[in-house]
Amino acid sequence: MIKGAKLVNVCTAEIQEDVDVAIAEGRIAYLGRADHCIGEDTQVIDAKGQYIAPGFLDGHIHVESSMMGVGEYARAVVPHGTTGIYMDPHEICNVLGLDGVKVMEEDARRTPLKTMITTPSCVPAVPGFEDTGSSIGPDDVAETMAWPSVVGLGEMMNFPGILGSTDHAHGEVGATLEAGKIVTGHYSMPETDRGLNAYIASGVRCCHESTRPEDVLAKMRLGMYAQLRYGSAWKDLPVLAEAVLANDIDTRFATLVSDDTHPHTLVADGHLDHIVRVAVGLGIDAVTAIQMVTINCAQCFQMDHDLGSIAPGKCADIVFLDDLEDLRVTRVLIDGDVVAEDGRALFDLPPFQFPDWVTHSMHLGRELTPASFEVPAPEGVADGTVRVRAIEIIPAKVGTFEAHVDLPVVDGRLESDLQQDVLKTFVFERHHETGTCGCGFVKGFGIKRGAMASTVAHDAHNLLVVGTNDEDMALAANTLAACGGGMTVVADGKVLGLVELPIAGLMDSLDAVTMSEKVHALEGAWAEIGCTMPSPFMTMALIPLACLPELRLTNRGLVDCTTFELVDLVVE
Repeated sequence: MIKGAKLVNVCTAEIQEDVDVAIAEGRIAYLGRADHCIGEDTQVIDAKGQYIAPGFLDGHIHVESSMMGVGEYARAVVPHGTTGIYMDPHEICNVLGLDGVKVMEEDARRTPLKTMITTPSCVPAVPGFEDTGSSIGPDDVAETMAWPSVVGLGEMMNFPGILGSTDHAHGEVGATLEAGKIVTGHYSMPETDRGLNAYIASGVRCCHESTRPEDVLAKMRLGMYAQLRYGSAWKDLPVLAEAVLANDIDTRFATLVSDDTHPHTLVADGHLDHIVRVAVGLGIDAVTAIQMVTINCAQCFQMDHDLGSIAPGKCADIVFLDDLEDLRVTRVLIDGDVVAEDGRALFDLPPFQFPDWVTHSMHLGRELTPASFEVPAPEGVADGTVRVRAIEIIPAKVGTFEAHVDLPVVDGRLESDLQQDVLKTFVFERHHETGTCGCGFVKGFGIKRGAMASTVAHDAHNLLVVGTNDEDMALAANTLAACGGGMTVVADGKVLGLVELPIAGLMDSLDAVTMSEKVHALEGAWAEIGCTMPSPFMTMALIPLACLPELRLTNRGLVDCTTFELVDLVVE
């Protein structure tokens, strides 16, 4: 029994004073004056002066980006009011296939956190432009729709396949719709007319890739749930909030999501509670913001008969708040059990035992040397300059620009140019020992020396190396090959920072505080070699993601992501 609470009623967008909530068998039985429901064995929680709201739901999250398994992730986010997540495990699926997804599901089952899976749809992200550790097709999707934990299809990044009517893309969507489940989206194009209409008409229900207020408004007006993103690096919410604040519109089709959140953010700021605080700070009404992480999300996934509100028959997933300004979570119930209090999880989990095939996923097939990072100039060019395509990053944004830069030729080779902030970049296939690699240049990191490498390289998660010189690039690459994957910064022949991620080259089994300390130290190493942008590894990790405009680099080469064609490094 919860006695005397101030109920945040997300059904009517109002605050109801002095409400009792009776709970039985993990469900809400009654709201009102509930003294008649109290028996000898009833546990009574005095909530006088406190607000209660439905448990928070994250409608789009990649747990792998926390660099922790689902068990430790749950221990980190549940105390912040998160009671359910819609997890798209396409990171581990790109490395280890559906068997990897099953391992994450097994880890999740040990926790009280409701972990709903959306089957990865784009493995690889855009077929024909990269090599992954596995692949997913319509038959695989149809098989997973029978899994109890699967509630839909993960983000359909292959919007060109949808618009071009490929059998593969529509087959996956069709298998999901035939199972009566939800198709989640990824429409990153600024075009919001014919293309967006067609994409939504295919059956896609929501999208987290809006970067402008007009994107949000267009999607909501067409009946698509616009998922306003605020993660560790992709902080779109402050811009997107204008779609709500500057227009007198119903917000039922707006949700708040994190997408990718580093452990340092979870420890220092929180999870959905932090995003709600940011929304309120931007001027969005507190009750409206809470609706965006509760009932709106539940309705998006057609699960509002169980989740998203405090009402009779619903799961007793309840968050206690001191007030609606600071929105500090003081207590969390899941299925009627108190699972967290005052920022501390009340459930203990023994370490999860990951199989050997999960922790040994580096298969380069060769040792990389400084010579592996040489970029020959065009035939017949021994000196002078050559104009090349470079990937120009945008700090704290997912997009890139295609920049054309003139690079000097040194001894018949193209090199990094620190004066122009242009760095040599390589992607090596690491799943099947094919020996393939793509080379290019990236602009905008501000690095003055050294090199960086990562096996967190969306979405194929091949080995990505960026650097100022070949020797440090080889050291960074071989450091990760030796430890089973992760992220590292090196300079002048020394390793300055290393986060080991032996679980599929994406995660570790450590807790959030320990992972936060390791990642924070790595960000310090980035700053030491000249980079001051927020969460730089998250921005770097998107360099190979060939479904985002404008220019990307995979192990097969440079991809023009506006025309979806492989293009030459040298501009003719």
